[in-house]
Amino acid sequence: MDWQAILTSLPSLGTGMIATLKLCAIAAFCSLLWGTLMAVALMRAPPFWQRLLHLYTSLTLALPLLIVIYLLYFVLPEYDITFTSPQVGVLALTLYYAPYIAQVVRSAIEMLPRGQWEACRVLGLSRTEQLRDVVLPQTLPQMLSPLVGLMIGLIKDSALLSIVSVQEFMYAAKQAISETYAPLEIYLTVALCYWVLNSLIDWLARHIEFRMTRYRRGMQH
Repeated sequence: MDWQAILTSLPSLGTGMIATLKLCAIAAFCSLLWGTLMAVALMRAPPFWQRLLHLYTSLTLALPLLIVIYLLYFVLPEYDITFTSPQVGVLALTLYYAPYIAQVVRSAIEMLPRGQWEACRVLGLSRTEQLRDVVLPQTLPQMLSPLVGLMIGLIKDSALLSIVSVQEFMYAAKQAISETYAPLEIYLTVALCYWVLNSLIDWLARHIEFRMTRYRRGMQH
């Protein structure tokens, strides 16, 4: 094991990891926002828009992320629509993961008993109050686990963005390998970093879920 190669590459790998975290944070926020809006539209929008969203969802779920990246980076410039590499990365991850998030959000909301909505109407709660006091407390614990799984998948898939010169973690790893000629050491370091990051996110989500569902366990006892 060439420890010197690892130590030499740590600064550039650290810069790449920071870039990945920033990019994934933006993409996660955008995909959560767009996915939630999609979920609401799929339940409440006119039939025409629902059909368009269903078509978009079916196309996205059937395509590999790599195809989406290529379409945004190589095809759209042919029609004078150009994005920078980081913009392509955020847009590709957002467009790809939003339909999955929409399915999770819509399923959780539709699982609420109809009596809950009727009670809200009887009590005269506003939309904001319904969301804050009724919908979110009951749906967030159900959504948390699948959403975290999607966010972990988003982080892992961000490695594909190195093929369009997004200077994220995997791009930095390739640069480090070209300088140190130590692919085993660099890729093992990268794998360990991804494992630690995703394990930390999973642990944090489990901790939040435990705290959110603590009152239910108390009621059962």
